[in-house]
Amino acid sequence: MTKFNDIEQQLRQQSHHWLVTGAAGFIGSNLVEALLKLGQRVTGLDNFATGHRHNLDQVQSLVGPEAWSRFTFIEGDIRVAADCARACEGVDYVLHQAALGSVSRSINDPVATNETNVTGFLNMLVAMRDAKVKRFVYAASSSTYGDHPSLPKVEPVIGNPLSPYAVTKYVNELYANVFGRTYGTESVGLRYFNVFGPRQDPHGAYAAVIPQWIASLIGNKTLFINGDGETSRDFCFIDNVVQANLLAALTQGPGIANEVYNVALNDRTSLNQLHRMMCELLQDRFPHLRDHKPEYVAFRAGDVRHSQADISKAAEKLGYAPTHRIGEGLKQAMDWYVDNLTSGGARA
Repeated sequence: MTKFNDIEQQLRQQSHHWLVTGAAGFIGSNLVEALLKLGQRVTGLDNFATGHRHNLDQVQSLVGPEAWSRFTFIEGDIRVAADCARACEGVDYVLHQAALGSVSRSINDPVATNETNVTGFLNMLVAMRDAKVKRFVYAASSSTYGDHPSLPKVEPVIGNPLSPYAVTKYVNELYANVFGRTYGTESVGLRYFNVFGPRQDPHGAYAAVIPQWIASLIGNKTLFINGDGETSRDFCFIDNVVQANLLAALTQGPGIANEVYNVALNDRTSLNQLHRMMCELLQDRFPHLRDHKPEYVAFRAGDVRHSQADISKAAEKLGYAPTHRIGEGLKQAMDWYVDNLTSGGARA
């Protein structure tokens, strides 16, 4: 039995009160779904800046009325300290996913990114400290590795940040560490690497590559690839991220808290490989994809060329054991993508 099986069994036997910030977003809604299915009481906080009510509607239909009765939603903003304090009342564990993502968005509007990702994060730290939350698990980012060239990425070795977004996510780690040393709080940062899966938004200028591309492929639209297509990423399916969050919240022992951990596969997939995999999975339903060719355009500012995570720290200290490689994740998510994504141009 894996460590995560033990954690799931523990949760089925004992209910806790959880707060998920960004609950209407992609990762947040998947965490809400998992916790409710495990019998937990969950409060969700979201301002719908990037999250969607239909994500929560899907969760409600998937978990059923009994589980949904254990969910409380607060429409609020982490930039407002009072909203954070209200959301943390009586909470045992916080899974903090709320943020303004996207490197390119942060380059276009660094002030908005800072307000949400730094001021909002600090508000949440103060609120969880005052509410005496047991542990605060937060979404860190692989962007923290910046321009450091080594692969795979190991947690202690980072370079210079390449975007305002990367700066904000590194500041999160610094603040969480300082709060641990100053106030005795427990935090765990999870450096996500290119997460994908159901309920990931394909729309808007800053949508993630996988849902964007699938929407374009289904709609027979031009698919743009920034650069030569050999840029590579460590794509991580959402089920692996849910596992990491629950392990990070509940794993006990010396040296677990006030640390950061990579959450990925220790693998690399190029954008060209990703394009081929998607076409192969979709071409039986969409025959026009048998000879699909992308269009290559300029490299994107602020992008890291290659990214791959060393996950040995999370495996050894948290018991993290990914259940889905990229191919398995794409296969599992494809029906959702086909059923829910509309056509539209995409670029990555």
